[in-house]
Amino acid sequence: MIRIGVIGAAGYVGGELLRLLLLHPQLQVVFAQSRHLAAQPWSAAHPDLALLGDGAFVSEGDLSAVDLVFLALGHGESLQWWQQNKLPAGLKVIDMSQDFRLDEKEGFVYGLPEFQRERIAEARYVANPGCFATALQLALLPLAAAGELAEVHATGITGSTGAGRSLGETSHFSWRANNLAAYKSLQHQHLAEVQQTLSKSGGAAYQNLHFVPWRGDFTRGIFASLQFKTALSLDALNSHYAAYYAGHPFTALAKGSLDLKQVLQTNHALLALEKVGEQAVVHVALDNLLKGAAGQAVQNMNLMFQLSETAGLRLKSGAF
Repeated sequence: MIRIGVIGAAGYVGGELLRLLLLHPQLQVVFAQSRHLAAQPWSAAHPDLALLGDGAFVSEGDLSAVDLVFLALGHGESLQWWQQNKLPAGLKVIDMSQDFRLDEKEGFVYGLPEFQRERIAEARYVANPGCFATALQLALLPLAAAGELAEVHATGITGSTGAGRSLGETSHFSWRANNLAAYKSLQHQHLAEVQQTLSKSGGAAYQNLHFVPWRGDFTRGIFASLQFKTALSLDALNSHYAAYYAGHPFTALAKGSLDLKQVLQTNHALLALEKVGEQAVVHVALDNLLKGAAGQAVQNMNLMFQLSETAGLRLKSGAF
């Protein structure tokens, strides 16, 4: 039984992570840390956990008592935790902030399984990708691998949980409901990690992704559309994407049209391609809290401990 600790367990990602870990057949959650909710039950922050074996938050977890720790902390907080703690020999870490994603900082391997599953399996420290970064990379990796990646214009819409649990002006219901807004146009923080991956995959520096993200009037999920020019036929594109993801259990082409509900509450990412003349579009949909965060972190953990990649992640969407 693999012993797990979670630090920063009171947020949205922390709650999804605990739910997945409690349902995983080969894990034991030793502690879930939240200093402002210490000694309170997990269900005080995550009511859905009440029926899954509710535990209590701790103010400090014993790192020597676990095999792996998940850092579900805010950006900047993970690096601070890293600098303040001495890790026991052999302890593995998966971080879900952006603090270690670039340039393999502090020895962290970038944790996108569809890009470098073998390296993740051998890693001690893994930096989990961002949610928008996951969607954009999965949409473009097959093109980069084929040497077909040129200029791309992308838009993507995300639910309110992508902003985290702390309230802000744009996460209040009265602002978000019946509303839509672009933000961080052409300068989203996830672009750097996307460009890093695509440059490595394509073998040359890549900076031709122009991305406009949107805040959506829903709670969870990401739907992105990426437009590019190509001489490849639609059949050739579909064949290439299907072949690229044939060995990956959580990313595939949609059967028929694509919509967000097909992937919500799952660790799956679905893609769909369209083409008119020389212009092509690849659409991608995923759950920002699962394939974009906690689910992908558990997927990485499975790889790091040589478990089945799908262990604890065979989840059904609520599509209807």
